[in-house]
Amino acid sequence: MKNVLIYTDGACSGNPGVGGWGALLMYGNAQKEISGAEEYSTNNRMELTAVIEALKCLKEPCKVELYTDSSYVYNAFVSGWIWNWLRNGWQTSNNKPVENQDLWNELMILTRVHRLNWNKVKGHADNPYNNRCDELATKAVAELKKTLQHNNEEC
Repeated sequence: MKNVLIYTDGACSGNPGVGGWGALLMYGNAQKEISGAEEYSTNNRMELTAVIEALKCLKEPCKVELYTDSSYVYNAFVSGWIWNWLRNGWQTSNNKPVENQDLWNELMILTRVHRLNWNKVKGHADNPYNNRCDELATKAVAELKKTLQHNNEEC
């Protein structure tokens, strides 16, 4: 089983607003950067999307060291929130529906394929890989906003 390092980050201009995500995958000496954006999203959705899209890039089951600055994503697995949500029929401890169930379900499927070890990093700090993911995510937001502005000017 291959050992892969993945760093992820999400960003949002407004929350909700234009959202972007970025990920950096590393295997041996190889690195791959991926990113994307959505016209209307939230920061949490983009954090989840970054992890999902990164895991979808893996062509076979891998051991993954996954690094995120998102407490939302990290705690769902490390603190067991997701298992409580499942037990409670996708309800939070406050008996409210869990947000982003579509993405949580997709991520759960991917976590069954790969062996993940979750790591929390401090955002906007001195981690160059996390900072690079932030750059990818914010660049994706800026590019989509520019495209949307251009399209609106043409109308």
